[in-house]
Amino acid sequence: MKLLLETKKYKVVFLFLVVFALSCNQQVKNVNTKADETSRVDYLPFYKDESFTPHWLIPGSEEEQLFHKIPDFKFINQLGDTVTQQTFDDKIYITDFFFTTCPGICPKMTNNMGKIQEEFKNDSDILLLSHSVMPSTDTVSILKSYAENNNVIDDKWHLVTGNRSDIYTLGRDQYFVESDLGEVKSVDDFLHTENFLLIDKNKHIRGIYNGLNRASIAQLIIDIKALKEES
Repeated sequence: MKLLLETKKYKVVFLFLVVFALSCNQQVKNVNTKADETSRVDYLPFYKDESFTPHWLIPGSEEEQLFHKIPDFKFINQLGDTVTQQTFDDKIYITDFFFTTCPGICPKMTNNMGKIQEEFKNDSDILLLSHSVMPSTDTVSILKSYAENNNVIDDKWHLVTGNRSDIYTLGRDQYFVESDLGEVKSVDDFLHTENFLLIDKNKHIRGIYNGLNRASIAQLIIDIKALKEES
C-alpha cells in the first residue's frame, strides 16, 4: 500500500512539472510573438554615402530635409523625351545602371526590374529608372527596341541615355551605386553594378538591393509598400 501511494505521489509531481514546463514554454512563445509584432521600425532608414550606414531620421524633420538628396539631372529616354527630377516629382522610384548589350548580369536585372514593374504597374506613385552606362552605343532607337523586347511600359519605366560623364558622376557620387569602398574611379573606369536603389518622394536614398537576388527583390517590393505608407 505504501509503495502504491508513493507511486501515485511521483505521478502527481511528474504531471505538475510537465504542466509547468508547458506553461513556461507557452509564455516564452507569447513573449516572442509579441516582440516580433512590435519589432518593425517606424520608418525605412536614410543613406548618404558609399558606406550605406543607415540613418534613422523622422520624415518631415529638419534633419531629414537637410539630408543627402539626389540632385537634378537631364537625360533622354527610349521615346526621345527629356527625363529630369521633375519627371519623378512626388514619386517613389527604383533605379539601376545597365547596358543593352550586356551578356552577363543585365538580362537578369532587367527581368527583376520587370517583376517590380508588374507588381506596381497600376500604381502611378511608383516609377522605374534605368541608366545606360554605354550611352554612346545605347541610342534612343536602341533603347526603344530594348524596351519593346522586354515589355517595358514607357510611362512607367524610363531607360535613359545621355552624357557619359553625367551618368557616371550621378551613379558614383550621388547614388553611391558601386560598392568598391575607398577606390577612386574616373569616368574612364567602367561602371557596372547589380545594385538597385530605392528613392523616396523627397529624392532621398532609402534602400540598396541586389538586383540579381530573389530574396532581395522580394524585400525591395515590401519596402516600396512600406514607403508608400510613410509618404
